[in-house]
Amino acid sequence: MKIPRSIWTLLIGIVLTLASLWYGQNNGLMPVAASDEAVLVDGLFNSMVTVSFGIFVIVESVLIYSAFKYRRRPGDNEDGPHIEGNIPLEILWTAIPAIIVLGISVYSFEVYNASGGFDPHGGHDAPIMAQLSSLKPDTMAAMPMSTSHNSHSHSPGATLIQSEEDQPAEYTADLNISVSAMQYAWLFTYNDTGITTGELHLPIGKTVEISMTASDVIHAFWIPEFRMKQDAIPGRESKFRFTPRKPGDYEVICAELCGPYHGVMKTPVVVEAQADFDKWMQEQLVANKDHLNETVAMNPSDMTADQFLAPYIKDMGINTQSLHQLHQ
Repeated sequence: MKIPRSIWTLLIGIVLTLASLWYGQNNGLMPVAASDEAVLVDGLFNSMVTVSFGIFVIVESVLIYSAFKYRRRPGDNEDGPHIEGNIPLEILWTAIPAIIVLGISVYSFEVYNASGGFDPHGGHDAPIMAQLSSLKPDTMAAMPMSTSHNSHSHSPGATLIQSEEDQPAEYTADLNISVSAMQYAWLFTYNDTGITTGELHLPIGKTVEISMTASDVIHAFWIPEFRMKQDAIPGRESKFRFTPRKPGDYEVICAELCGPYHGVMKTPVVVEAQADFDKWMQEQLVANKDHLNETVAMNPSDMTADQFLAPYIKDMGINTQSLHQLHQ
């Protein structure tokens, strides 16, 4: 029994659709998803792989079939039949890619917005926010502050633009960290405690807001497992947020060529339970306190500056002659 061509087309379409859906969800091309944002990005990536796989198989199959079916045969020196055009086919192969591109654009817009791309301070429905870091203290004090949903501290220098009709609550991150990029290292300052460290520790399930800048050239803050990548630009503050979900050891990698030692600009990232994070934080507080006690000189009495600094000058190898040369 001869099966009609329409039935073959339908069966091939069903098999191709199922194969595309399976490969799109089981491609294994991405590293482990370790944050809430990674799940969103992976959903977009898997959707694009699904569509791309189906299109790739169709295009390659048509090319291989055409190359074999219409190959030049021995003794055949005639041209093929003249084809003027096929308007329906041209409309089809223009409309389908346009629809696919439009769908991916809308999907990617939603993922970027849900990850805080357009509003790094707010939730999915947060209003526009104003930066108050440049305002005077009396101006800040005069502005109304909204009530937070939780008991965590605010991100410094941020509040809502409120109207008389609508005064929504302010979104706040659980952890606010200032990041400074330089050749060839990352420095992290935990704003709530003032601790500055060379490695990044994060508690599981807590939303982290990053305020980042660079001190020399452009760098890029990239944690592949978090699906987060953001440029660090000198003289400009970049803000973004993410929520780590999977404990483990990761790395912050600079993804922007920043100099001859760019390849070694990597910093450990440790995602751990809240108890372990609190323990690490206490250790850093003690270490910072001991360091200050060792390095900060304080004048406990009414000694003159020369009397107080005399032992420190001696340890540094400075004498009267060297000071005289400096003054000259």
